Amino acid sequence: MRTRDTLVPGPVNNGAFGALIALLLASPVLAAPAAVVKVELYEWKVELEPAVVRPGPVRFEIVNKGAIPHGFEVEGHGVEKEIAQVAAGKTATLAASLPAGTFETYCPIGNGSHKMLGMRAKLEVVAAKPAAATEMDHEMAMGGDADAGSSPKTMRVTGGGAVIQILPGPFPFADSAAAVIAERPADQKADLEKKAHLGPYSNNVAPVTGTIAITATDRGATGDSVDGTATFMTQDGARWKLVMDRVQTRDIPFNPRFGGVIMGLYYHGASHVHTPLVPTIQSSLALWAYGHLYRDNAPVTDSALVHVMLLSRTRREGDWALSCWDCSRNPVEELQLQVTPPPGSAPFPAPGGFLFLNWEKSSGETVAAKD
Repeated sequence: MRTRDTLVPGPVNNGAFGALIALLLASPVLAAPAAVVKVELYEWKVELEPAVVRPGPVRFEIVNKGAIPHGFEVEGHGVEKEIAQVAAGKTATLAASLPAGTFETYCPIGNGSHKMLGMRAKLEVVAAKPAAATEMDHEMAMGGDADAGSSPKTMRVTGGGAVIQILPGPFPFADSAAAVIAERPADQKADLEKKAHLGPYSNNVAPVTGTIAITATDRGATGDSVDGTATFMTQDGARWKLVMDRVQTRDIPFNPRFGGVIMGLYYHGASHVHTPLVPTIQSSLALWAYGHLYRDNAPVTDSALVHVMLLSRTRREGDWALSCWDCSRNPVEELQLQVTPPPGSAPFPAPGGFLFLNWEKSSGETVAAKD
């Protein structure tokens, strides 16, 4: 009868076993492939595709489809990585390793001003991508949640202190102006060079008198409102009255998709938007409106273009000259009013054809917004 063969272990070759373990440890481990997220930057939004990925390495492929420079940053759960700036029409990539959780992506330009204008989106990092995203999931991914600052905000602004009229003259920071103009597109340079030599941001000022009071509501992308009146006497003795009753939301030249009412905006200078020959400031209110304008009680136009800002102080007391190139740390107390003719209309009967006034000790009060 055959007996069952028994495997008897032989002596262990410790040298061979150790060599095998060393070989296994030295073998390369294949890394998980990076998820690819396509990022498109515009004025003023960030689009992600997809907006939901799995944990691990992520490569953001970024294209700036806007008309001005933008940046891209991803932040959350201890991760904060950014590309500070991507020129218009250019591309860039950003690599990050992301754990599970919700991440905020946004444009960091202007110390948050582009983000506040809508350039933000949510990225969800989950262990398993859901089979189908709901409409609410899509809205959250595109930044449409309550934290996006979409709730209405109303501010009452009152002008106070010295009132000055700013008259045409050379821009006082010539070196800074030259550097700014050199970086702008060719279609803007001629306009900026003209303003640098004889423009509305000058030290040619005159003390005048006047009052201004405005109530403005920021309801997000649509539905903003403004109600305000300004009365003032200019250097030439003319008496003006401006009644603001509707916002202006059309594009402003060289300032894509600006308009309406915006609150809490770090703006100008570092933001790569709006008039570049302006010191960097902090603004608690910026609005664009249409106004009914009267001179010595006679109607001038029912469609005056109005721009108002409650901003950090830019001018020094006494001679009211522009006192800083970066004024963002000064107290927010200067109220600027700019009034220009509607497109295709004759210049106003005022120096330079425009009206530009500052109330130097002004204030704004946030109140409950009306539905």
